[in-house]
Amino acid sequence: MSVFSDPKLQALIDRLQAQSQAQEAETGAWFSERGKRGELSWDGFDEKSHRYMADKLVALEPDKAEFCHLLCRSLRAKRIVEVGTSHGVSTLYLADAVRANGGGGVVIATEYEPAKAAIARAHFAQAGLTDFIDLREGDLRETLKVIEGPVDFVLMDIWTEMARPAIELMGPHLRPGAVIVADNTTRVRHAYAKFLAYVDDPANGLRAMTLPFEGGLEFIVKT
Repeated sequence: MSVFSDPKLQALIDRLQAQSQAQEAETGAWFSERGKRGELSWDGFDEKSHRYMADKLVALEPDKAEFCHLLCRSLRAKRIVEVGTSHGVSTLYLADAVRANGGGGVVIATEYEPAKAAIARAHFAQAGLTDFIDLREGDLRETLKVIEGPVDFVLMDIWTEMARPAIELMGPHLRPGAVIVADNTTRVRHAYAKFLAYVDDPANGLRAMTLPFEGGLEFIVKT
């Protein structure tokens, strides 16, 4: 059973997820070849990698996205932060949850690439969800400096070098019981070292476990 009640939104999601999945084999092969040549570093993407990924969807997988949607419904989430919007696929799941929760909630979404942000905005309009999304373009270390009010839910689906700066900005705004979900924390756990060090620091009041989705999904609760 779909998490969506709107068949038009489901059709849009299905189309975008299919496009993203169609890119995965090509993208995986491209990075595999660069890795074999010793051209990659887990400290961050180089300019060549950024250029290559500039038009890729890199959508959160449907099962993970549906899980996040249901989490937001169960939390009755009103203020959600999405770190890494790309073409806005996962944003649609989150914004639909906010709409279903009622009461004027918002998804604060972040995207560095202007072209991706423009595509995402078109998808938001097509889905009728623009009013529930505050898309902030640019470096998240600037765009997430101001968060108006407590945060209920955070989705971290970003290149790993930006995960630690993002959680440092989000941490002070998390309400007790807030949830953070971070993608691919088993597949590239060493690349998340700085992020996980923040999560594991008792001073930050977080507890975490890794859920057995493909690639790993970190489930983190503000205590």
